Amino acid sequence: MLDLFIFSDPICPWCYIGKARLWRALEQRPDHPFAISWHPFMLNPDMPPGGMDRRAYLEAKFGGREGAVRAYMPIAEAAEAEGLEINLDKITRTPNTLDAHRLIHWAGIEGRQAAVVSALFRAYFVDGRDIGAQGELADIAESCGMERAVVTRLLASDADREEIRARDADARRKGVRAVPTHVIANQAVVAGAQTTDFWLEVIDELTAKLSGATDEGAGPAPAAPPGEDGPTC
Repeated sequence: MLDLFIFSDPICPWCYIGKARLWRALEQRPDHPFAISWHPFMLNPDMPPGGMDRRAYLEAKFGGREGAVRAYMPIAEAAEAEGLEINLDKITRTPNTLDAHRLIHWAGIEGRQAAVVSALFRAYFVDGRDIGAQGELADIAESCGMERAVVTRLLASDADREEIRARDADARRKGVRAVPTHVIANQAVVAGAQTTDFWLEVIDELTAKLSGATDEGAGPAPAAPPGEDGPTC
C-alpha cells in the first residue's frame, strides 16, 4: 500500500468537490493501492474562535459581493457537473475549523476518518450547519459511531489544539499553499480537485508499477503537469 496524505479543510468547497471525484475513482478501482489519511490545513488560521458572518467574510476576502459571486460561480458549476448537492445560501457563518480538525484527528485514531470528513462536508455544504460549534461536532461524531461523551469532553479541553496548529504550520513550511493537496508515498504531490479520470490514470499506473508490469519498478505517480492542477482553495 502507498500512503495518500490529503491536506484539506472541511470548509473548502474544492476539497468537497475533489473528494467526490477521488472517491468515484476509488469506487471504480476497489483494489487501489492507497492508504488514505487526512491532514490539517486551516484556510483561516487566524479566524476568531466563534467564526464570523459568512457574507462579511466573503465580501472581505473577495473584495465585495460581486467578487464573491465570481469566485463561487465555478464552484457551483463544478458541483452541479459532479451531481453534488451544495447549498451555499444555507451557510450563514464561516467557522474557525480548529475543532473540526481535532475531530478529524481523533476519528483517524478510531479508523473513522473518512466517515467523519464526509459528514463534515455534508453538514457544512449541504445542511449549512456551523461546524465550528462543539455541539454540532459532537453530533457529527456520534453519527459516525464515535462516543459522544468522549468527544464532548475532548472538545471542551485543550487536547491536541497545539498539535493541529503545529501540523498546519509544518504543512505550510513544506510548501502546501492551498487545498486540496495530495501527497503520494511522501514523494509525488498532486494539487487541486483533480478529475476522476486523472485519478483513474494515477491508480492504474501505480497498480501496474506495484505489480511489476513495467520496467520502472514500484514508485509514486508523477505530480500533475504544470498548468493542469485542478482548482484549489
